[in-house]
This record gives sequence, structure tokens and C-alpha cells, in this order.
Amino acid sequence: MLPVSLQKLIDELAKLPGIGPKTAQRLAMHLLKSPHSRIRPLGEALLSLQDGLSFCEKCWNVTDSDICKICDDPSRDETQICVVEDVLDVLAIEKTGKYKGLYHVLHGVLSPIDGISADQLKIQELFDRVKKNPEIQELVVATNPSLEGDATALYISKYLNGGDVKVTRIARGLPIGADLEYTDLATLGKALLNRTGY
Repeated sequence: MLPVSLQKLIDELAKLPGIGPKTAQRLAMHLLKSPHSRIRPLGEALLSLQDGLSFCEKCWNVTDSDICKICDDPSRDETQICVVEDVLDVLAIEKTGKYKGLYHVLHGVLSPIDGISADQLKIQELFDRVKKNPEIQELVVATNPSLEGDATALYISKYLNGGDVKVTRIARGLPIGADLEYTDLATLGKALLNRTGY
């Protein structure tokens, strides 16, 4: 049996997403063998993680002020809002350098099986934001291409259907460098449907 403190650390690490029991054990043992000078900054960072952090009053992205840096940037296109599931999706899209509008973070997707309904997400806040801002012309729904992501995108588009705001969905298709013969039929079909001109 392991000492209680070590087992507690393993148990807590195993609760993190993507960390199984074996990985938790390896991480705990690595930390145990690390010098105190490396563990202290990690512990301090964990303890102060939520201190001073909150969610942007406009888009629900994580921030250390009332309004995040993206919403506060006057060079951003305020006519477009990209709707994403999670904060990490904002980072992924920003890394492309191809989108210059604003964001709205839902903090999840609709999932009746998991008991997640619209009132548990930031969907109503999105609808209120669209109503209050007549300059918004397009919502780019960038939820994941899953049943839940598609259901969430459909829910948003149906609610805003017939309004002044255009609702679009990010395209799906083949990744760069993929071979057609090895591509699954659903992806290949979506690539054909979402084809663009030159």
C-alpha cells in the first residue's frame, strides 16, 4: 500500500480529463522524485489558478479582467461572432490567424443523455447578445462535428432563423494530405457537399 498522501495525489490526478490511473501514478512518482524547487511553483500555480481569473462579461472566454483581450481589441470585426464549445476552441481558432471577429464560448454542448440542457450553457446569453447588438451580421457556429455539436448548432440556427443575423457552420471535409481511398464515407460526403470554387 502507498502512503496516504501519495495515494491521495494519484486519486486527484486521475480525476483530470485524459489522465488514467497509470498516468496518474507516473505523474505522482515524477513529482515525488522532483526537487522541491520544481514542485513549489506547480503547487502555487494550482492554488492561485482561480484567483483573479473570471469569465469575460461579453463572450464568456477566460480572462483576468472584466472584458477579455479579444473583446477589448478595437481591430476585431464586431459584425461576426464565432460560437465555440470551450475556451480551448478559441485558442485553436486564434492560432490559425484566419478569423478576425469576436467569440462566444458556450461552455459545453447540448447533451440530453448527460442531462445537459440549454439553460446549463451560455446559449441564452448568446441570444441576448445578438438581440442587443444590431451590428452583428453573422454567427459562425464552430461546435465540434459530433451529434451533440450538431444538435447545438441546429438549436442555435433554429432559434435565430428568420432574423437579421446570418448563421453559418464551419465546413467539414478532408484534412490536408489525406488520401480519398482511406477516408471514411461520412467525411468524404461532407467534403463533396461543402466544396468551394476557385
